[in-house]
Amino acid sequence: MNKRDLTQGSVYSNLIYMALPTMFGFFAQMLFNVVDMFYVGMISPEAVAGVTIYSTISVIVFVFNDIVGTSSISLISQSYGQKDLERTSRVVEQTITFKGLIALLAGGFMLLFLSPLVSFFTGDEATYNAAMNYGFIRTFFLPIMFSSYTVNTAMRCIGDSKKPLYIMIIVSILNVVLDPILMFETIPGISFFGHAIPGFGLGVFGAALATVISSVAAFLIAFWILLSGKTYIKINPKKLLRLDKEIDKKLITIGLPSGFEGLNRNLANFILFKMIAFYGVSYVAAYGIVIRLIDLCFMPLSGLNMGGSTIVGQNLGSGDIVRVKKTIRASAVLGVISLMIINIFAIAFAKPLVSIFVDDEQVVKIGVQIINWLVPTMILLAIMFGYGTAFSGSGYNTPYLIASVVSRWGVLIPLGLLTTYVFKLGFVGLMYAYVASEAVDMLIMLINYKKGKWLEKRV
Repeated sequence: MNKRDLTQGSVYSNLIYMALPTMFGFFAQMLFNVVDMFYVGMISPEAVAGVTIYSTISVIVFVFNDIVGTSSISLISQSYGQKDLERTSRVVEQTITFKGLIALLAGGFMLLFLSPLVSFFTGDEATYNAAMNYGFIRTFFLPIMFSSYTVNTAMRCIGDSKKPLYIMIIVSILNVVLDPILMFETIPGISFFGHAIPGFGLGVFGAALATVISSVAAFLIAFWILLSGKTYIKINPKKLLRLDKEIDKKLITIGLPSGFEGLNRNLANFILFKMIAFYGVSYVAAYGIVIRLIDLCFMPLSGLNMGGSTIVGQNLGSGDIVRVKKTIRASAVLGVISLMIINIFAIAFAKPLVSIFVDDEQVVKIGVQIINWLVPTMILLAIMFGYGTAFSGSGYNTPYLIASVVSRWGVLIPLGLLTTYVFKLGFVGLMYAYVASEAVDMLIMLINYKKGKWLEKRV
């Protein structure tokens, strides 16, 4: 193996080396999610609604995955940066086991309350059945899904960014191939000498089953790589059965602020969506379309953040503070540059981009307006994500929670309520509130970075 030492060489080169495969991996994952929803849409609007409802509900349990996952990034990268391969392997082993146990508990909770939660969102029988058929098997396999994230994150944290990319591409293709085979009575758009090719006709259950099979494949491939030592570390399957109190405690406590931040942000977004609905169905439709497009903006930011966090963690582990700060600044600079390029493209082609999804003139017009507001605001997020590598790499994640609470509940929600229901400034007033909240979010992160408390953190 050609091992890349992230504590040596060009900071920018290392960052790009780590970020690009992660970006492409996220793109592959996003692509199969889009294709998945495309096939679900061929069944019925109720099927789409049911899948959407389950996805909304599942955010609750995925917070636990985020808590342990965030903790594992700093633990694995810092241990590896210290050249302590034994502890690095031990942390990976514990993360796999601990995530599996948490997923069992979270999955049990979901299975117990899935029916009443779905009923809370819909009274339509077809939508309810679709959500339950899709959600039950997804929930049942949560331990495998959580652990599949872990094994890929582990490889990224030790500087092996290419294997997770290859795995994500393979399983994305697998999911796209399985979807029509499992979902429909006959595979749409394909025939053999004029005869339709039969499928299993499982409907939305087939869509969920395709995702589950793909997730199992992703876990097994990555797990085999870690077991065989075909990456920079090797795990011991016997040690998966023994818990380590010291590591497990850190897996919970380090990522707790990030978990609470996720819950806080999702709740605030729910209220934001309610305020958008105040302006009518056209605004809801346009906002939903633009949010899907904005997911594309997060790919470079997520790649740079994950890659930067790994490099920060390894260099903190090796004690090279100068390289740490250079990496953080480079993450922010590359993020801003990438978002500026995206801004030029998105604003220039806003109308045709929205028109891909809908041909309603009013919705397209509103969508263009939202793009012109939200996409430039992503530059603020680029700075926040860049400097946020200091916190996720060091394991000091409290600033994420502080910034989220203040920006959402101190700025976005009160300003949004005032502009929407009191001053009735129209949708533009709500956009002002959104931009203000993102600016506050960024400022709080920068202030906490300057304070330097994260420099004292070691995990």
